[in-house]
Amino acid sequence: MAKPKISRIVEEIALPVIQEAGLELVEVEFVKEGGRRYLRIFIDKPGGVGLEDCRKISAAINPLLDEKDPIPYAYTLEVSSPGVQRLLKKPADYVRFAGRLVKVTTFAPFNGQKKFVGRIVGMRGDDVLLEIDGMEYSIPLIRISSARLEVEF
Repeated sequence: MAKPKISRIVEEIALPVIQEAGLELVEVEFVKEGGRRYLRIFIDKPGGVGLEDCRKISAAINPLLDEKDPIPYAYTLEVSSPGVQRLLKKPADYVRFAGRLVKVTTFAPFNGQKKFVGRIVGMRGDDVLLEIDGMEYSIPLIRISSARLEVEF
């Protein structure tokens, strides 16, 4: 079974459990690293998640995954916070993290470049608004291949 399909199936299984706990499902990732497979479920909430949140979600999801058995391989389940360099995927992410520094990469050059680092202004329709060096840029969300919060010191 293809990795993206596994991630989608696991997302369908995990989402109701995560939402019922008052948390947000950020991402599901199924990867092979060093000869081992990992199913990673990233969760968040305002103020961040703690170890107990991760433990509870893991304990609730694990039996569902065993019952539905969507993964035909041995794997390790990891439930964690998305971390300080959180991936932004949904329009609501850009609204929630307005004012934060972000690194955006586009699929193809946009305005002559593919990488942008700036402050999130928010969303306008389907466009992400960034402030870079005092200028506002509008990048269509559909053209963004990845966007991660940057660490600021």
